[in-house]
Amino acid sequence: MLSEGVKIVKEHAVVVHESVTNQLKKVDPVLLVIGTIAGTLVYLKTVHLYTRSDQPLHKRLMAWGFQKFRRLPAVKRKIEKELEKPKLEILESIHKDDVDRQFIAAIPEESMSQEDLLQLAEKYDNYGKFDVANGKVSGTVYTDRTENHMDLMEKIYRRYAYSNPLHPDVFPGVRKMEAEVIKMVISLYHGPSESSGSMTTGGTESIIMACFAYRNRAHSLGISDPVIVCPVTAHAAFDKAAHLCGMRIRHVSVDKDNRVNLRELERSIDGNTCMLVGSAPNFPSGTVDPIPEISKLGLKYNIPVHVDACLGGFLIPFMKEAGFPLPVFDFGNPGVMSISCDTHKYGCTPKGSSIVMYRNHELHHYQYFSIPEWTGGIYATPTICGSRAGANAAVAWATLLSFGRQEYVMRCRRIVESAKRLADGISKIPGLQLMGIPDVSVVAFHSTSFNIYAVGDRMTKKGYSLNALQNPDAIHVCLTYNHAKNDIIDGLVADLRSVCQEVESLPDKGNKSSTAALYGLAAGIPDKTLVDEMTAAYMDACYAAPPPHH
Repeated sequence: MLSEGVKIVKEHAVVVHESVTNQLKKVDPVLLVIGTIAGTLVYLKTVHLYTRSDQPLHKRLMAWGFQKFRRLPAVKRKIEKELEKPKLEILESIHKDDVDRQFIAAIPEESMSQEDLLQLAEKYDNYGKFDVANGKVSGTVYTDRTENHMDLMEKIYRRYAYSNPLHPDVFPGVRKMEAEVIKMVISLYHGPSESSGSMTTGGTESIIMACFAYRNRAHSLGISDPVIVCPVTAHAAFDKAAHLCGMRIRHVSVDKDNRVNLRELERSIDGNTCMLVGSAPNFPSGTVDPIPEISKLGLKYNIPVHVDACLGGFLIPFMKEAGFPLPVFDFGNPGVMSISCDTHKYGCTPKGSSIVMYRNHELHHYQYFSIPEWTGGIYATPTICGSRAGANAAVAWATLLSFGRQEYVMRCRRIVESAKRLADGISKIPGLQLMGIPDVSVVAFHSTSFNIYAVGDRMTKKGYSLNALQNPDAIHVCLTYNHAKNDIIDGLVADLRSVCQEVESLPDKGNKSSTAALYGLAAGIPDKTLVDEMTAAYMDACYAAPPPHH
C-alpha cells in the first residue's frame, strides 16, 4: 500500500516537472538568468535583514512602522513640540550645580594668573555635591584618595605629563612602564609565557579591541559576516564594538541567577560565530558567568572565548586569597583566549587605563593596525589611539607598585564582605528582592510591590547616586572601597528601608516618579530612535553652555 502511494507521488512529480519545463522553454533564456540572479539577490538581502538583529520580527516591523509614521509632517511637528520641555529639563538638570552660570567659550587674550586659575578650578571642583568618601556613590570612584597616594600621583604625573608611548625611542621609560603594567596584570590571570596584551584608555576600548581582533581573525578564516555571541547581561561595549567593526551581535538569555543560559549559548553558535563572551562579573547584577563551561564550548567549536573582567578585574584575582573562592575564570581555562581588565576601577589607578590580554601573540597581532605605504612613513598602532597619554601608564605603574599584592587582597576582602552584608540587609527589607547573585561587589535589587525607580529617585534626594537598570526594572549598588565600613552599609540599608516604606505607602506605588515615567516611556516606544534622540539631548547638554538662571 505504501509503495503504491510513493509510486503515485513520483508520477505526479514527473507531470509537474514536465509542465514547468515546458513553460520555461517559452521564456527567453536571458530573462531566466536575470530572474535567477535577481531572485538570489532578493533572497540574500532578506536573509541579511532578518539576521542582522536578534529582535523578534514583529518588534522590528512595529519599529519600522512607527518610524515611518513619525516622519509625517504633522506627527513630526507634534513630537518636536512634546520634546521641547523634556529637553529643557535635561539641560537644566545637567547644569543645576553650576552656581554662577558663566562659561568660557574663547581663549582669553591675556593669560590668567596661576592663582586665579587654581581658584577657578577649585570652584568647579566644588560643584560636585555627592559625598563619595562616605559611600553615597555607586561605583565611579573606586578608591579612597589618601594624601600620600595623591602626592605620589602628582609627582609621577608631573614627570610624565608630556610623554607618549607612540614614540618609544623618545620615551623609553614610559614604554617600559606600560609593558610592565601589562605583564603584571597578565600574571594575575595566570597567562602562559607567550601571553601578550595592550594598555587602553578604559574597558570599552579594551572590549572593542578584542572584538576587532576576532573580526580580523574571522576574515582571515573566510568568515565575511562575523557574529559576537554574548549574554544579554554583557556590557553594552560589545554592541558598540559590533557597530564600529561592522559585525553582528547575538544576545543570549540568562537564568534566574543572571548567569548565561548555556544551552541557548550553544544553540546560538553557527559558522559565522567569531567569539563567545562571558562576564566576571556582569555589570547589572554582579553575577559571574560559568566561565569553565563557556571555555569548553569554545574548545568544542574552535571559537575564542573572551572574558570581560573589566568591572571586577582587580577583585576576582584576589578573592581566593581573601577567603572567597570562585570557579576558575582566567587563562586556567584552556578555551579562554582573551580577557579585559580595568586597572582604573578596583586597581585604584587614576582614570584612563585598562588592559586587554591574549593567550598568545598570534591573537594579539589581529588587533594591530598598520599602513605600510602611507606617505608619512609606516604607520602602526596597537590600539585605537595613535598618541597615548604616557602619564596614564606611569601613574598606573606607580599605583600597582605602591599598593602591592597584600593591599589588594585586604581591599578585596573588605569590599566583598561589605557587599555580602549589604545583600543580606536588602534581602530583609519588605518589598525588595535581590536580582542575580552578588558574586563579587555589585548588589542588584528590584521589587514586585512598588516602582523601584521611585525608590531610586528618593534615594537621590537623600544624597545617594545609585544605578538604574532595565529589562527588568532594578537598581544596583556597585560597592567600592569607600563603602567598606559596617556603619556605611548599615546606614545605606536603613535609608533604603525608610524610602521603601514611603514608596509602598503611596497610592500609585511610585509609578509617577520622574525616572519611572522616563523608563516607562522608553519601554513603551517601539521606535528606539526616539529614545536615541533624548539621549542625544542629554549628551548635547553636557557640552552646552549653561542656561541662564530662571
